[in-house]
Amino acid sequence: MDLLTQEEYKSIAANLSLPTSAFIDGGYRPAASGKTFETLNPATGEKLVDVAACAQDDVDFAVSKAREAFDDGRWSKMHPSDRKDVLIRFAKLMNRNARELAVMESIDSGKTIFDCETVDIPETIHCIKWHAEAIDKIYDQVSPASDDHIAMVVREPIGVVGLVLPWNFPLLMLAWKIGPALAAGCSVIVKPAEETSLTALRVAELASEAGLPKGVLNIVTGSGPDVGEPIGRHMDIDMVSFTGSTVTGKRFLGYAADSNAKEVVLEMGGKNPCVVLDDAENLDRVAQHIVNGAFWNMGENCSATSRLIVHKNVKSELLDRIEAHARHWNVGDPLDPETRMGALVSKAHFDKVCGYLDKAENVVLGGKTSGGTHVEATVVDVSGNDHPLAQEEIFGPVLSVITVGGFDEAIAVANETEYGLAASIFTANVKRALRGARVLRAGTVTINSFGEGDITTPFGGYKQSGFGGRDNSIFAHDQYTQIKTIWIDLADDDDEAVS
Repeated sequence: MDLLTQEEYKSIAANLSLPTSAFIDGGYRPAASGKTFETLNPATGEKLVDVAACAQDDVDFAVSKAREAFDDGRWSKMHPSDRKDVLIRFAKLMNRNARELAVMESIDSGKTIFDCETVDIPETIHCIKWHAEAIDKIYDQVSPASDDHIAMVVREPIGVVGLVLPWNFPLLMLAWKIGPALAAGCSVIVKPAEETSLTALRVAELASEAGLPKGVLNIVTGSGPDVGEPIGRHMDIDMVSFTGSTVTGKRFLGYAADSNAKEVVLEMGGKNPCVVLDDAENLDRVAQHIVNGAFWNMGENCSATSRLIVHKNVKSELLDRIEAHARHWNVGDPLDPETRMGALVSKAHFDKVCGYLDKAENVVLGGKTSGGTHVEATVVDVSGNDHPLAQEEIFGPVLSVITVGGFDEAIAVANETEYGLAASIFTANVKRALRGARVLRAGTVTINSFGEGDITTPFGGYKQSGFGGRDNSIFAHDQYTQIKTIWIDLADDDDEAVS
């Protein structure tokens, strides 16, 4: 899809019809209390719309409708090929409305229209299609039992699931979760982030238009305490999948323990190392990967390259090249297709990132702010791996640089963190690359590149970056299903043997 001009995007934004109500049981409805909250355009500070501020009563109603839909089988027992057809129609409708979704996503989150048009929306649609196509291609199994028995191992949808989303990739994270959950036959309650609720509501409307039955996809808007916690504690929700901060994610383990011991899958924070050894080839190409990993989506990315662990012999040259590439990552109006870095999602988050900038002792590049919620690409040379900028997740466009003297030290520094989501290693030595990839404690390790894999590869973390499962790939379907053994006795009635 060709990009438009800034003026054309602004015209589309001015004429959008923005949703204001929760989406429950196949239609929009206000919060039971009638309360609302403001959602703002983070780039301008202007109010976009008032959105339903839901609470316990709304969660209870959504869960009751989701349970009703699950139990009567309108979706859970629908033939797999029919479920696939509905989700394919859903993806096609999103594609027809892709530009509207891209602009809505940009003004609601501060993301650049360039990223929304070229990355977020296309990948969201692809994710739904991929999981739809997998529905009638996942086989159950038969175990190697005796001649007198057949042991079937079958998957069944887990039931009603709660999906709690972050604000950094609102649509893409929605797709990562509803794709496999709906493919499995579950009914879902989605809580979008309070800062970025609009596109989830619009997508639910498109899903209904595509033929998804009432009660199967519900969007309940509101705050974490008013909606997220009730989802986590609800006695009739069978499983919760959460993406967000480690602090909040841990709470869902407590909610599950205090309620019905529901299954919990967590994809949480990261402080991701990029190890550059002294034999890394083409430092200009290395710098491109590092800059993209550190500053893409304003650094609001759990798998962002936030720690550069670089050998002392190549540090100076690499930093020069990083500085050259980072200067192309301009800050500006998110609706300008020439802008590569938009606004941080909120004033509160902007203040948090600025707090980290205040702790920077040696700023190599950037460090300045503008426009109320904009932070330019920043590179900071830190004194050691115990510095707050080397240990704490900033979630902004800040790259912390740590100097090392060799392979073993680099790996030790990389692993010296409570997180373990992603990592990368740059070296021309294949053995060192593979050895490094094996010993780096992270769910995804890239060699001579920055990346997260793709829809076919599982995404999740070690240590305090992840718990209970993985997003993406066929493995994502596992967390939305129960595994059941069906044991069939084939022995004749007069056989004496009893298993």
